[in-house]
Amino acid sequence: MEEKKKIDWKKIGLNLLYPHIAVIICLLPISIAFLVLSLIYLGTESILAILSYLLAFYVLLVICFRVPKMITFFKTFKQENKYMQKWFSDVHLRMNVSLYGSLIWNVAFAIFQLGLGFYHKSFWFYSMFAYYVMLGVMRFFLVKHTRKYKANEETTVEVKKSILCGYLLIAMNLALAVIVFFMVYWNRTFYHHMITTIALAAYTFFTFTFAIINLVKYRKYKSAVYSSAKTISLIAGAVSMLTLEATMLTTFGTNESPLFSQLMLSLTGAAVIGFAITMAVIMIVKGNKQLKEYKN
Repeated sequence: MEEKKKIDWKKIGLNLLYPHIAVIICLLPISIAFLVLSLIYLGTESILAILSYLLAFYVLLVICFRVPKMITFFKTFKQENKYMQKWFSDVHLRMNVSLYGSLIWNVAFAIFQLGLGFYHKSFWFYSMFAYYVMLGVMRFFLVKHTRKYKANEETTVEVKKSILCGYLLIAMNLALAVIVFFMVYWNRTFYHHMITTIALAAYTFFTFTFAIINLVKYRKYKSAVYSSAKTISLIAGAVSMLTLEATMLTTFGTNESPLFSQLMLSLTGAAVIGFAITMAVIMIVKGNKQLKEYKN
């Protein structure tokens, strides 16, 4: 009789921890879908919910094991692909893409808020419309400059654009103050499902963190336009943090009295408005000082 073949447990374990990439691509959306459905419709003690948690954990585990290979792949791709080389070496291209993308998003969202204002006849949506219009106008002035010139080619014009953005930021704070007033006085906040709120929180923290990193990173180019663009992104990120706080207070609720939510939103709103005004004043004062130096 032939001897029974021994089971190669090591090989099985490696195949489970390092499955084919096609298997991971198929399992990832399936695990996310089952996890979301379990959190929404099933209880934590349900067998299907437990199985969905295990599947999500397994997919996350195998992805983590592949992180070193993924890093190596992207490094090689970045070094060998000519388009990636162009993207990472051309800061002017990255700035234009960033400004154009932000401008298109601001215009689209401003039109959406205006439509909601007409439909609901609510001053709240008109305030949101004014806020996004101000953001769009500032980014329009900046992209109009970066489309023609690179950093520090027209330093005087750059500084003037930065000063103009500073004044527009102060004007934008009027719309922002109205939004905070609606949140605090009339308790006008946002309500989303718990899963949507968590996703919004992750996205908001991600964008706000990158806004801080980019503000510091782009200072080395000593361009007034670049710094103004990243300052505007940081202020927009701070406003997003305010709206996220309002959303989380409404969605998850609180055992405290309604005065607690009003107090929190008042303090955060005042901090965001104060931060935006401070950055605007710095842009104006610094810009005027640079203009005097250029004249001298």
